[in-house]
Amino acid sequence: MKPLVTAVIDTYNHERYIEQALVSVLEQGLSPQELEVVVVDDGSTDKTPSIIQKFAPRLKHIRKKNGGQASAFNAGFAESRGQIIAPLDGDDWWAKGKLAVVIDALEGNPEVSGVSHSYYKFHEASEHFELVGPQAPTLLNLSTPDAARLASRDWVFLATGALTVRRDLMERVIPIPEKLVFLADACINVASLAGGTLVLPQPLSYYRVHSDNRFAVDPAEVAKMRRRYDMTDAAFGAVRAMLRRLAVPEECASAFLDPVWISANRYCLQSFGGSRLKTFRTEIRSFHSSYKNATLGYRIFNYIVLGCASLLLPPRRFYQLYGWYGQKNLGRFRKWIVRRKMTT
Repeated sequence: MKPLVTAVIDTYNHERYIEQALVSVLEQGLSPQELEVVVVDDGSTDKTPSIIQKFAPRLKHIRKKNGGQASAFNAGFAESRGQIIAPLDGDDWWAKGKLAVVIDALEGNPEVSGVSHSYYKFHEASEHFELVGPQAPTLLNLSTPDAARLASRDWVFLATGALTVRRDLMERVIPIPEKLVFLADACINVASLAGGTLVLPQPLSYYRVHSDNRFAVDPAEVAKMRRRYDMTDAAFGAVRAMLRRLAVPEECASAFLDPVWISANRYCLQSFGGSRLKTFRTEIRSFHSSYKNATLGYRIFNYIVLGCASLLLPPRRFYQLYGWYGQKNLGRFRKWIVRRKMTT
């Protein structure tokens, strides 16, 4: 008999954390017939493998060469049999009763592809718990541009240890491109939005922020921040391609992705520099995202202004000028032009 749920745990050099993660899964109150546990050790070089082995034979322990989060998810899903897939990173953990609540929500809402919930972000250095999540049950999807913009704002609620999805969704996502050494969970998260995800207000998991996080890094660590941006850029490409496969309308995909893509590009160009053409493309996309109903004349006016500024100035200088423009509130003149152009 196939299990109802498979917990897929990806881990790499988590000797300080993996036992807490495994205990939190095995103490969910489900029988071995109901809950399958698959742990993918992505080439750990510390004591992680021996700690995992302490829990055998209650779990499947897959050891592989280090390849990153996407390769670990692909390997873990290939070994899974459950109709519900619950991913968890090896440095995070679940609250007791999480799976029971999530299973009930999935059974009670057959139209959604996934269920997520509030969670605590645990800052290890300060031992501070930060609550992340909605105040009431919230349905996130990409059915319309407005819904997609709401999902773009709130998709932080879909942390890996919080989101649980149906197997048929994972079958449409896997394999995840293995160039996503981290941020591979973005593909699962966004795919769940294509089918609709219900987010519950109960905090039922813990996301740990620590010095070895690949995504939650200190902005002062320039090399790590650059790597994070490069991986973010790769994830955007993978997610956009996946949304096309899932037949999400382009206007909805753009409404969801553009705000985050624009913000990430601006950060990279200001911090690390780049090509003038990339600055131009970023600001043109920002304009299209903000002014859907602009007249042809106003579009041409903005293309000329943005083209002259972004293609003549190095990115860092352009964004210094852009910041000065905002500080001086010179946007009021553009708003005046917009009103004139849209009424003529």
